Amino acid sequence: MKPANENNVFKELSRVWAYKWLVFLLIFSVIPILAPSKYQVHLANEVLIMSLFAVSFNLLFGYTGMLSFGQAAFYGIGAYSIGILMTKTNCSFSTAIIIGIVLSAIVALLLGFLCIRVKGVFFTMLSLAFGQLFWGVVSKWYQFTGGDNGIQGISLPDFFMSAYTYYYFSLIIIFISLYLCSRIVRSPFGCIIKCICKNPERTEFIGIRIKRYQLGIYIISASFTGLAGALFAGYERSIHPNLMLWTKSGEVILMSITGGFSSFFGPIFGAALILVIEDVIGARTQFWEICIGGVMLLVVLLFPNGIAGSGYPYLVKIWRKFGVRN
Repeated sequence: MKPANENNVFKELSRVWAYKWLVFLLIFSVIPILAPSKYQVHLANEVLIMSLFAVSFNLLFGYTGMLSFGQAAFYGIGAYSIGILMTKTNCSFSTAIIIGIVLSAIVALLLGFLCIRVKGVFFTMLSLAFGQLFWGVVSKWYQFTGGDNGIQGISLPDFFMSAYTYYYFSLIIIFISLYLCSRIVRSPFGCIIKCICKNPERTEFIGIRIKRYQLGIYIISASFTGLAGALFAGYERSIHPNLMLWTKSGEVILMSITGGFSSFFGPIFGAALILVIEDVIGARTQFWEICIGGVMLLVVLLFPNGIAGSGYPYLVKIWRKFGVRN
């Protein structure tokens, strides 16, 4: 039996978790209403999509300790599934999204058997090698993928042509996806992958096949990443090979570290911060990369666990001190 105070703490923390979801939904729901122009709606849509990409990547890095520099390959697979199916066949948009998710999961299953056999920096380098391999194939296969030119003019059903309609469609899909990711993290499966991250030897010693769980989270992460890529292709109406480049993977790594990879909502904070800085500073100067570097320097010095990761423990202390009554 847990002490009464401890039960109260868990109840209060559950409320905090519920409030976070409510605030997330409310903020992104009112953006199209308060936005002065359609451009801000497009920016918010990009923040949503990159948030899903960053959270799905953080399932590997933040909770399992597997740093992948090839995550952009699955992002590109989801995007190119939409581009190729919508321009070369009569496939519907919803079917193309499902196919993109399935293809991402299948490729992750095949690559995962090889990648999870190694650990640490070797896993990172192997994932980078596979990611660059996919980028090389896509950028040179002109007859099928369009090569360096990519695919333009992706035509969606009339219902999705409105920026506001597509925004709310993305919001619903991404909100459900993020909630599923959070349930995975807080499930018994999620507890095991956290144990694998902290102490794989001891976890394996008690009879858990850690490779099976690492492969499972690798496939889950790739599936949600493919969904993010598919939503991006529909939002942008065009795609290009750089979606699979290693720098795209580096971008979500930057978002996760800035927001806090130890917190579930950390990558969402990081995605919003980085994209807003790129938009605001990039419109005024060509040296926006210096601003990003300055932000990273401040985060490392002031928030070693990221913005959300460093702030959450203080919030817990406040709830323990003022929100829990004996």
